[in-house]
Amino acid sequence: MKIDITSEIVFQTARSGGKGGQNVNKVETMVEGRWHIASSPNFSDEQKLRILEKLSNRISADGNLLVKSQVSRTQLGNKELVIQKMNELIEKALIKKKIRLATKPGKAAIEKRIESKKKNAENKLFRKKVNHRNHE
Repeated sequence: MKIDITSEIVFQTARSGGKGGQNVNKVETMVEGRWHIASSPNFSDEQKLRILEKLSNRISADGNLLVKSQVSRTQLGNKELVIQKMNELIEKALIKKKIRLATKPGKAAIEKRIESKKKNAENKLFRKKVNHRNHE
């Protein structure tokens, strides 16, 4: 399922550190995207809960999912990266983990285990001290 919440993201810009040459202190290329999860019409309450649970470390106190980017030298490039990151995060958060079903060991595995135990016991028997008085 392809998710696109571009229309619901509120963008904010700031001056970015790093690359940018002469423009680094003049142009606001860093983009921060905020998406308010509770007010989104695209997801059910169950989906919203799952998103809140799985992305709790990226969600602010007021319920906004925060993602920022300052990799690109342009504001537009960073904006696209924020949109892509957010959509990917939400997509991953909505994937349900498969429940693991416990399985029993097969007959061959059980036999192999018992056989190795017998061999081990036999080896330990040979390690015992031999009492010569009882053998005569």
